[in-house]
Amino acid sequence: MSTRRTTVFSMVLIAVVSMAVGMVLTSRLDLSSSSEAQSFGVPPMNSDPLTGTIDAQTFRRIATAQTPMVVNIRTESRRRTQDLTEFFGGDDLLRRFFGEPQQEQPREEFTQGAGTGFVIDEDGFILTNNHVVEGATKIEVGFFGDDAGETYEARLVGRDPLTDSALIELVEQPDRLLPVATFGDSNQMQPGDWVMAIGNPFNMAHTVTVGVISAIGRPFPVATGRSQDVLQTDAAINPGNSGGPLLNIRGEVVGINTAIVSDRASNVGIGFAIPINTVREILSQLQSGKVTRGRIGVNITPVLREAVEAFGLSDTRGAVVASVVPDGPAARGGLEPGDVIVEYAGDPVEDMSDLQNKVTATTPGTEVPVTIMRDRERTTLDITIEELDLETESQPRVTQNEGESPGFGMTLADLDGEWARRLRTPSDVTGAVIVDLDARGAAARAGMQRGDVVVEVNRIPIRGATAAVQELRVIDSGDTAFFLVWRGGTEIFVQATKE
Repeated sequence: MSTRRTTVFSMVLIAVVSMAVGMVLTSRLDLSSSSEAQSFGVPPMNSDPLTGTIDAQTFRRIATAQTPMVVNIRTESRRRTQDLTEFFGGDDLLRRFFGEPQQEQPREEFTQGAGTGFVIDEDGFILTNNHVVEGATKIEVGFFGDDAGETYEARLVGRDPLTDSALIELVEQPDRLLPVATFGDSNQMQPGDWVMAIGNPFNMAHTVTVGVISAIGRPFPVATGRSQDVLQTDAAINPGNSGGPLLNIRGEVVGINTAIVSDRASNVGIGFAIPINTVREILSQLQSGKVTRGRIGVNITPVLREAVEAFGLSDTRGAVVASVVPDGPAARGGLEPGDVIVEYAGDPVEDMSDLQNKVTATTPGTEVPVTIMRDRERTTLDITIEELDLETESQPRVTQNEGESPGFGMTLADLDGEWARRLRTPSDVTGAVIVDLDARGAAARAGMQRGDVVVEVNRIPIRGATAAVQELRVIDSGDTAFFLVWRGGTEIFVQATKE
């Protein structure tokens, strides 16, 4: 064989081997090119005003037209069961009672779940709740009209805990055109508007319920220190309805049913749905497999009406910085406990929820001007936003209780050597320790706890219990005191109104 032919043969061989290796790596690492992956555009939204009358056929027409795009979702998850050493407190305890324990192989337990979803693209993309498919090792989808037990495999594309939403894709599809949901405008919904829920409650497939929007903008906790504004409805939502559509009277999706409030495992007329506009905004990120959000690194509380004048504000708009995460974006940007954030990126901050929404919607790495009120003076700081990681985020929490009690309802003691050792306070921390607390008092309602160290009262440093009591005595009943307390390595700003 000539040199030239050998060279050509070698090049072809290298190319073939490289292609084969590349295909293996791609299949193992799921790095297939974007041209090969299925994709779709964000579905359009109908923002036309809701008009017209409701007659005897209205809900029948909606149910007939929209039920086929609703799917039942079955999931299977694996979890490792505890072995004997975990039940009995470890190997040492087992040896004392039973001798040398036998080494058992870890066992896996299969758990099954059920939920609902709805098709948003003819290629088999389906929206549902994050909590329906989170941790699932197997996802199966059943369609309206199919035989019982006939399902199609699906895979998770992307999920988002903050909106409790997830996007899945059919791996195998029915041999027919898939019916697709249409999107309405959830911002149009108002209390009293008629809505319909379709879902899989208690494995009763494609159940239809009707009700009204009971409230809008209802904050619903979705993670530690975070909430999501939801639609409240009295349309019956039960276990298994999760992930199903909430429809307006045109049969358009305006929400994803996600939760109920009940003292039993059934509906009592209070259900919640994630507004579809909220999910639509992140749909392209769900399709990419990752939803990226911003983080500023503060714990915030509302502006109390009694504290408006003391902050130098004209109303209760804004968010009070209760604590700052050490070495976080806010700390590096100069934010301090007690600051009131009144503007973010040039836009007014209405309340806590508004600030959270603005921050999470910011692309990480963006430098944002944040306007604050500090000591009744307005100033602007530049803060570089970081990426939010819910799994590692740890925010100090301020627990508020209700009740009535005169004064502040707390007993203080000097932060002496014994207290400093017990609380492990740094040597440069001085103040007064809360040693007793009236559970119904003003301090407890504001979030103070036993073991908190009061280091400032109304911006005045505190050297001991006597100094703290003196400062608190001069505050008139009904006025608000500003406390800076040290708790577990973090300084926390607290507002408490004297009674």
